Parts: sequence; C-alpha cells; structure tokens
Amino acid sequence: MINWNSFDNYDKLYVIWAFAFQIILIVHFAIRKPFFEVYTVKYGWLVYALCIPAVIISVILMRAGKSWHFWLGGFLFLLYAIFGFYIDYLAQIEFRTPFNAAVGIPYVLMYLATVMFYWWPLWPMSRLLWGGYTVLYIIAMVLNIRSH
Repeated sequence: MINWNSFDNYDKLYVIWAFAFQIILIVHFAIRKPFFEVYTVKYGWLVYALCIPAVIISVILMRAGKSWHFWLGGFLFLLYAIFGFYIDYLAQIEFRTPFNAAVGIPYVLMYLATVMFYWWPLWPMSRLLWGGYTVLYIIAMVLNIRSH
C-alpha cells in the first residue's frame, strides 16, 4: 500500500515527475515508428526538451536537501538530451541501423542511467510505486526496441 500522506511535497513531486516521464516515453515509443514523418521527424525532439523541467525539478529537490539519488536523474537526463539532440538533430548521425557502437553505446548508457535514477529511488519509498514503475519501464523498453 502507498501511504501518500507520509510523503512530503518534494517526494510527491519526484514521484509524479518520475511516472509522468515514463508515461511520456511510452507514448513516444508507441507512436514513433507508425508516425515517423508526421511526429518523430518534426516533434521527436520534444522528448529531449523534457530535460528542462527535469533539471528544474532536480534543482528544487537538491535545494530542498533531498538525497542525491532523488535529484541526479534530471542532470543525467540533461546530459543524455544534449548528446541525443546533437546526434539526432544537429549532426544527424545515423547510429541505430546499422548500429554504430561509438555513438550507440554512450547513447544507450546515458538513457538507461537517466531511467534508472527515476526508478531505483522509488524502492525505499514504496515497493508498490517501484513495482508500478517497473511495469511501465518494461512496457517502454519493449515499445522502444520494437520502434527501431
């Protein structure tokens, strides 16, 4: 059971953002391939732009004195977003097909680090939240892999 009332406002902010982020990724991965020309090419960069609210939330959490594992995800997301935006939109380096390890490995590792730091901190807060996020993560991963 989740005791939402036991969380302070910063915990709630973290949980809401972590789940919103994962749900946005699920929607993005679900429509990326079928709507490649109308959505992905024109608006896919908006996923990278989510690093802006992520960093703002991380700064809020950091200034509130929350442990580093609550605010690190936003800063990792910023690094991933800068790298991904550069690769996908500025330099337009194709690394997915065929897989270019020099670009693809750092890209995947930065993505996974970002997601992990929104997932792992949920464990001590609530096993139910952690489990729910795990389900969303699995859905996102399957959709992500299938959309390439």
